[in-house]
Order: sequence, then structure tokens, then C-alpha cells
Amino acid sequence: MKSMLSVIGIGLVFVYVVGSGLWVNTRDGWYRSLNQPSWQPPDFIFGIIWPYNFAILGFAAVYVANKLSTTNAIIYLSIFALSVACALTWAFQFYRPHNLYAASIALCFVALLTLPMLYFIYQASIPLFFAVIPYQLWVITASYLSTTYARLN
Repeated sequence: MKSMLSVIGIGLVFVYVVGSGLWVNTRDGWYRSLNQPSWQPPDFIFGIIWPYNFAILGFAAVYVANKLSTTNAIIYLSIFALSVACALTWAFQFYRPHNLYAASIALCFVALLTLPMLYFIYQASIPLFFAVIPYQLWVITASYLSTTYARLN
């Protein structure tokens, strides 16, 4: 059962990576035409933080699946799946129909869902908990960035 839960966790990260890659497009004219917040991080930061986030989320999914009880691992993976669905909703809403407000709401849910995820990760490993904190900080920052885009545009 633990192996199957680990595979599900890695599968969720894979869906997150592929889904994001399908919908996020910062190189087209629409995105570049938006009024950008003055405090937006430079593009290269996104290229650094996202590979780290995806790797640590995959590691956390496998670790939690193997260290916690089956019930707690299933709860964690369920919350993680909901978080991934919200993150992909953000990507789709922001970059396809350009519904910036709906996108922002979805991303705020990601930030909220990360809190119970952190609780379970903490139960599995305190060092891993601290390794996932940058993801939490990033989704909080991204939520604020997204709501700022919605307000400015």
C-alpha cells in the first residue's frame, strides 16, 4: 500500500508539472501587455523556484506515504490532489480565458491547502517540513502577485 501511495504522490507532481507546462505561457503578447506589479520577481527566479518546488513536493509525497499511517498518508495525498487541482485551475484561468480574479481565488486556495499539508509533513519529518516552507512562501507570494495582477488589469 505504501508503494502505491508513493506512486500516486509522484503522479500528482507529474500532473502538476505537465498541467502547468500546458497552460502557463509568459512569452506571449497578452502576458507581456499586462500591467505588472512593481515588486514582481525577475523571470529567472521562477526558473529556479519551480524545479525546487516540484522536486520537494515529490520527495514529500513519497516520504509522507512511507512514514505516516496509511490513513494519514491518504488524507495528505487527498489534500495535495486538491491543491494541485486548484493550482492548475489558476494556470488555466489566468492564461487561457484570462479570468484573473478566478485565477487569484484558486491560487489563494492553494496557499490555504498547503497549511494542512505542512502539518502532515511535520509529523513525518521536521527537516522536510522546513524544506517545504519555501513552497508555502512561494504560493503565498504568487497569490498576492496574482491578486495584484487582477487589480491592475
